[in-house]
Amino acid sequence: MSLKLVREPINKHLQKVPLGIIHVIPERCKECGFCIDLCPKDVLTVGEERNIKGYRWPKIADGKATECIACKMCEWICPEFAIFVVEVDRREHV
Repeated sequence: MSLKLVREPINKHLQKVPLGIIHVIPERCKECGFCIDLCPKDVLTVGEERNIKGYRWPKIADGKATECIACKMCEWICPEFAIFVVEVDRREHV
């Protein structure tokens, strides 16, 4: 028998979930896939276009444009500094 307890903050209704806008610099990408594998919300997927070196850079998955929570995991893990996230106010993009 498995019992899963979930704790929620008392002020959950006051918490804001940030919105991140992901930017990719295609020329720097080497298609390692770290950003895609480590995204907690599965926002990124492999794109179809190729850069001058022949690598496919990540793109936003269909229907996931507003799912990025600006955790910046993709930014931290990218060995080529080819991706960055800008945090914006979610109310501006609703």
